[in-house]
Amino acid sequence: MIHILRALSTKFILNVATLGALGRSRFAPGTLGSFAGIVWYTVGFWRATLFQFMLGFCVSVFVGTLFCGEAEYRLQKKDPSCIILDEFLAMPLCYWGIERFAGQIALWKILIYGLLLFRFFDIIKPFGIKSLQKFNGGTGIMIDDIAAAFATCLSLHITVPMIFA
Repeated sequence: MIHILRALSTKFILNVATLGALGRSRFAPGTLGSFAGIVWYTVGFWRATLFQFMLGFCVSVFVGTLFCGEAEYRLQKKDPSCIILDEFLAMPLCYWGIERFAGQIALWKILIYGLLLFRFFDIIKPFGIKSLQKFNGGTGIMIDDIAAAFATCLSLHITVPMIFA
């Protein structure tokens, strides 16, 4: 599969990994990628069954790992901040199962709260999340964001009923 990516142009690889102009923004590219990930969640995952959610998420992570790794290779820089595909693709995991709150709490409140939690976990990297960056290539780029998204998901399920009730 990596051989297929090597045949693609550098411009294409970098445009995918940076989500075009979003990753090249001088203003918080990771936050912009995360915000775009909310759109990805609402369009691709909001009404998904558990099987569809898990399949879509796993395929996204696989493809994201390949593209992020290839972009890192071509840029010759470890996990550059312009690569934001990882934030974008991790966001759906933040919101896994929040449909249980539908009808009780406005969805937009949960989405914004989840975005803030995710950015906290992604930037601060508590609970050993930072140590996950030791992995090389696309795996190292993606795995810390997946862990931050998982921490966000747990936090949402614990705190949303207390905060928004």
